[in-house]
Amino acid sequence: MDLSLEVLKFILPELLTTHFNLTRHRLQGEDLHLYFEEKGSVPQEFGKALIISHGFHKEITIQDFPLRGRTVLLHIKRRRWLDKTTGKVVQRDWNLVAQGTRMTIEFAAFLKVLNQY
Repeated sequence: MDLSLEVLKFILPELLTTHFNLTRHRLQGEDLHLYFEEKGSVPQEFGKALIISHGFHKEITIQDFPLRGRTVLLHIKRRRWLDKTTGKVVQRDWNLVAQGTRMTIEFAAFLKVLNQY
């Protein structure tokens, strides 16, 4: 097992480490940029439909918990799938961004609790 992936499981949302591959990372000033692409395995929620990978959606960028004084920006590319039976493009229903924000749900919940003190 890759040690870096095991460490990331403690730092990042479980959804990312389970369903996405870390494709690259870079430091830019005080910002840490992590780039993810959805894995190419066919989602189980599509059942027995004949589904094939059909490229990616436009990349989204969201802010996560700061690490060691650095802003953490997650660049996420979700996969599109083509249902060969119907000809429709389908996708998983991810809940990555807290509503009304540009940050992860966990980070938004943390800030909300912190604001109550």
